[in-house]
Amino acid sequence: MDRADVGALVQSAADGDAAAWKSLVDGLGPLVWSVARSHGLSDADAHEVYQTAWFRFAQHLGRIREPEKTGSWLASTARHECLKLLKASKRWTPTDDPQLLDRPSEERTPEESVLDSEEAAAQTERVRLLWQEFEELGERCRQLLRVLISSPPPSYQEVSAALGIAVGSIGPMRQRCLRRLRARLEARGTK
Repeated sequence: MDRADVGALVQSAADGDAAAWKSLVDGLGPLVWSVARSHGLSDADAHEVYQTAWFRFAQHLGRIREPEKTGSWLASTARHECLKLLKASKRWTPTDDPQLLDRPSEERTPEESVLDSEEAAAQTERVRLLWQEFEELGERCRQLLRVLISSPPPSYQEVSAALGIAVGSIGPMRQRCLRRLRARLEARGTK
């Protein structure tokens, strides 16, 4: 969703167009979620931040000066709400579960089930090791990488607003973080 489209949707939503509002939520909702999740909030707290960010946006809908920058506005608001919530609770709850649920498939032969189970166990172990090394990265790296892997990927302006990082520093910081993660995995013999 480009800025011109966002600006037009904001204007239409401010005029009462429900379809424009839905398009904004569908298009920018993943960004708001990624900001909330990047702060390590529980599911309930992330949901609260998500709802509050959209509520604040609805309150200010008719007064937004630069509607084309709505993504940045929402990211900043979500970040502010996350920090407010974390400060109020004085706790940090990890949210990334490195364990994968192993769901049995229907109508499988015992041999297929064993092979699938072994493959799933190996994949689960790789994922567990990845998340374990990820959690050993610095806080800024973890926040940045969590936001950047959201879908659809946010713009660097939105990342900047969400995390308080200069736009020109995001790419180099991302490279350093990924390099550190790769080195940690290679040191463990994992690729």
